[in-house]
Amino acid sequence: MISKRAKMLDASGIRKVFDLAAALEEPVNLSIGQPDFDVADNVKEEAINWIRSGFNKYTVTQGIPELADEVRGYYQRRFNVELDRILITSGVSGGLTLAFFALFDEGDEAIVFDPYFVMYKHLIHLVGGVPIFVDTYPDFRITAEALENALSSRTKAIIINSPANPTGAVLTPDEVKLVADFADAHNLLLISDEIYEQFTYDADPVTAAQFTKNALILNGLSKLGGMTGWRVGYAAGPDELIERMTMIQQYTFVCAPAFAQKAAMVALQNDTTDTIAAYKRKRGIVYDGLKERFNVTKPAGAFYIFPEAPGRDADKFVRRAIENNVLIIPGNVFSEKNTHFRISFAATDETLQEGVRILSGLCTG
Repeated sequence: MISKRAKMLDASGIRKVFDLAAALEEPVNLSIGQPDFDVADNVKEEAINWIRSGFNKYTVTQGIPELADEVRGYYQRRFNVELDRILITSGVSGGLTLAFFALFDEGDEAIVFDPYFVMYKHLIHLVGGVPIFVDTYPDFRITAEALENALSSRTKAIIINSPANPTGAVLTPDEVKLVADFADAHNLLLISDEIYEQFTYDADPVTAAQFTKNALILNGLSKLGGMTGWRVGYAAGPDELIERMTMIQQYTFVCAPAFAQKAAMVALQNDTTDTIAAYKRKRGIVYDGLKERFNVTKPAGAFYIFPEAPGRDADKFVRRAIENNVLIIPGNVFSEKNTHFRISFAATDETLQEGVRILSGLCTG
């Protein structure tokens, strides 16, 4: 009864951790991949006002034009680039789903840098594609040689995620240009997942749109605005691709939530300086607390850190952490390896300090 594609999907490793931790009372939770701050009050009020005014029906499939204009303005202010055609999506996850269905035929390949966001691998499989993993351990950097080795006659796209989940790595302008030039030279689409671009701590943010027109830019309000449950994202890219994604959205998601599209316009205007400063401080709590006991690369963005597990056995270490009331995620959720584990520092400072204390005590070398 169940399709072969559906059977290829495994239960989320994050969900498995939650199952293991079900008996814990008030665990030190360093597993959640969402901001620990609430939606801004002015965004809430905007949403409430539109709900009360009756703006509760379907919008046009492509999203309200005012939000598309606001997205263009945001990228102009932040990156000094002009985005082309824009589709408002049901989060970045919705944008990825639409893009993969629009792009990949059976057996088509996508270059994916390992470690990777968990959804890439499974969505590519779901649409019949083949992920080709490029190992970026130990420092999570991209090289021209690795790209060349991954290329085949079936390659159709390259996926980058910067700042990255789960590593917190941020691609340099030279690295983004390297991938963009490679994609252009081989007539590949560059898919750039930029959902964490606000969470960049040590350098100016970069977008793939600065280096090529042959890119699909995916972004949204889940991280920037703490609006994970509101499901508002956007995609910008080549006309033909956006047209096909819009057609698929018509028969799947229909549209992003109406009131949330209106509220997103306010969120894109909000000043996030204090929030980003707080997360930079949180990064310091975790990195400085772990670096003497763990082999760990300092994250330059997002709100994750990806230390190497003692003995390079992430499952064993995660089980020990859960036995000691700390929730973390094993690396094989995000990688073809299982040598590291992910910590989210989207938590209170006190929670982070307690988690670091316990994890450091569990590290035997």
